[in-house]
Amino acid sequence: MINDADSFVKTCVLRVRYSETDKMGIVYNANYLVWFEIARTEYCRNLGKTYREWEALGYYLPVIESYCKYRLPANYDDTAALYCRAPAEQIKPNSIMFEYKVKVEDKLLTEGWTKHAFVNQEGKVYRKNNQFQLWLLEEARKHEAGM
Repeated sequence: MINDADSFVKTCVLRVRYSETDKMGIVYNANYLVWFEIARTEYCRNLGKTYREWEALGYYLPVIESYCKYRLPANYDDTAALYCRAPAEQIKPNSIMFEYKVKVEDKLLTEGWTKHAFVNQEGKVYRKNNQFQLWLLEEARKHEAGM
């Protein structure tokens, strides 16, 4: 699945809250998708533009597919590092795929991806290159080139 760890960007670190765990103190599976959203949002912010800025320009990224592979559990009070990337080859005029990793103390707990459509305020999919897509593509290429 995901095999190029060096191209991921560490976007943030969070401490696992009690409310995110089940009765056994293990992070409930659906919370990883929330963490993916946090990583994606911070990834864009780290690149220099926030989701809010793009939405103000009329660009939206609804999730159209997601995948999550659970390798090891995260537990209450763990410090989890969230990683994200947007591979250039996965950035199309109408969609983008973000990839994620969640680690605790350098142990890979979870990896996955989300696929998003590029849509306007009316929910219509962009079929041609758009500002948001071109910006993400440029930033992904810079990152992959080691800039």
